[in-house]
Amino acid sequence: MENISENVRSQMRKGVLEYCILCILSQKEAYASSILEELKAANMIVVEGTLYPLLIRQKNQGLLTYRWEESTQGPPRKYYVITDKGREQLAEMDAAWNEMVQSIATLKQQ
Repeated sequence: MENISENVRSQMRKGVLEYCILCILSQKEAYASSILEELKAANMIVVEGTLYPLLIRQKNQGLLTYRWEESTQGPPRKYYVITDKGREQLAEMDAAWNEMVQSIATLKQQ
């Protein structure tokens, strides 16, 4: 049962990662390692191999962009920034999320 439960959690997390990335970037620009740290702090366990393709896809969709900044600790860092289109997408995702949560709450009360 433990294995099935962890698989369900993993699938649900994957389904909301793009939403979570936009949520993080709506508050401040961030580089990939700090995005990973915030996701992990929220128990959204994700690895770099999962994060980078999502960031590339969101950039290609025009939802975010990036800028390079010199680092005192190694090579320059790529800071991701949400775009206006990304903020519009986030607003749509917020509405869809709230609707889904309400629907589930309704079903659980039946």
